[in-house]
Amino acid sequence: MKVDVLLGLQWGDEGKGKVVDVLTPKYNIIARFQGGPNAGHTLEFEGIKHVLHTIPSGIFRPEVLNLVGNGVVIDPVIFKGEMDKLAPFNINFQERLFISKKAHLILPTHKLLDAASETSKGKNKIGSTLKGIGPTYMDKTGRNGLRVGDIFSPNFKEKYDALIEKHLGILRHYDDFSYDLKALEKDWMEGLEVLKTLKAVDSEHFLNQALLAGKKILAEGAQGTMLDIDFGTYPFVTSSNTVTAGTCTGLGIAPNKIGDVIGIFKAYCTRVGSGPFPTELLDEVGEEIRREGREFGATTGRPRRCGWIDLVQMRYAIMINGVTELSMMKADILSIFDEIKVCTHYIINGEKVVDFPFDVNDLEIEPVYLSLPGWKTDLTELRSYANAPKELKDYVTYLEKELNVPINVVSVGPDREQTLLK
Repeated sequence: MKVDVLLGLQWGDEGKGKVVDVLTPKYNIIARFQGGPNAGHTLEFEGIKHVLHTIPSGIFRPEVLNLVGNGVVIDPVIFKGEMDKLAPFNINFQERLFISKKAHLILPTHKLLDAASETSKGKNKIGSTLKGIGPTYMDKTGRNGLRVGDIFSPNFKEKYDALIEKHLGILRHYDDFSYDLKALEKDWMEGLEVLKTLKAVDSEHFLNQALLAGKKILAEGAQGTMLDIDFGTYPFVTSSNTVTAGTCTGLGIAPNKIGDVIGIFKAYCTRVGSGPFPTELLDEVGEEIRREGREFGATTGRPRRCGWIDLVQMRYAIMINGVTELSMMKADILSIFDEIKVCTHYIINGEKVVDFPFDVNDLEIEPVYLSLPGWKTDLTELRSYANAPKELKDYVTYLEKELNVPINVVSVGPDREQTLLK
């Protein structure tokens, strides 16, 4: 058996949670492999909307196990809050949710360091969600971090106090930055006790033994390819590897154990926070997409920047990830337009560019568009791709031809029932 991977191909917010939920019945284990509570995976079914930040999106299926892998960073406060919100749905967390002992913990002072650092940048902010993700990964690579396995150690308090003291020393260098650490620590310690009630496992052994036993595993990514620390639009990126390669380091899976790679993308494109966005629409069309698509961050509530789909960026993401199939989300949002535009290439310094450049931050990029007919039809009641309007099918066919990868799923609404399997 091999591990299939599902991840975002744009700047995050592509709709990964919904597709994981739809695909989960095909799998025995859903495993998050990177990121932290900066993720906001939205699932909607039976008239209820759920937003998950750390817990894998397969948690609502009683027959499926869910694993938070070693590549994820965990905030006990947010984790407890997620579990509390799910309490009315009678989910047996002790039987269905596993945590890697090697996953790192976000301390209260990690969030303080995040806020202090971002504030000090002024207009050069990178758009951090202020969840403490970056400082936690910095401690991980700096070999100072605390891991889930440490909370069961007799000298955990000693390790915790030493790291807190290190952070407080750094915070003293920020002028006019005030905080109440004691209040933050109270909630954090309560969350830690809840974390202790779950099964902490050696996740690399857990998953590889599951593969040997013939279990089917889906690795769930967070954020999007263009936010990858190595291959995204640096420095306006997250602190982890959001691409397929992150599955290997984030779960302990060998490269030859990777199976299908499912790339999720919107029929248009969005981005939250700072950073380059070549096809961003700073006009009424961009506003229309935002209004129609309710494009506000599931985690932060920040309005998302909106634009047309970018095939230069998409080809790059497909190449980096080795994508074998695609899922197109939010096709229903574009129903309001007479025509839909697709960026086919860039003009940079008077030259045609089809490969995503090294650094798009300081380049004058002119996106070149092709216009395609819109479908101008409400898609939300569709339940079969065969009944889709011709213009939508033509749009899908065009993208498949240009991207050289099949689109197997077309989403026409937020509910799990509003999913067309092509």
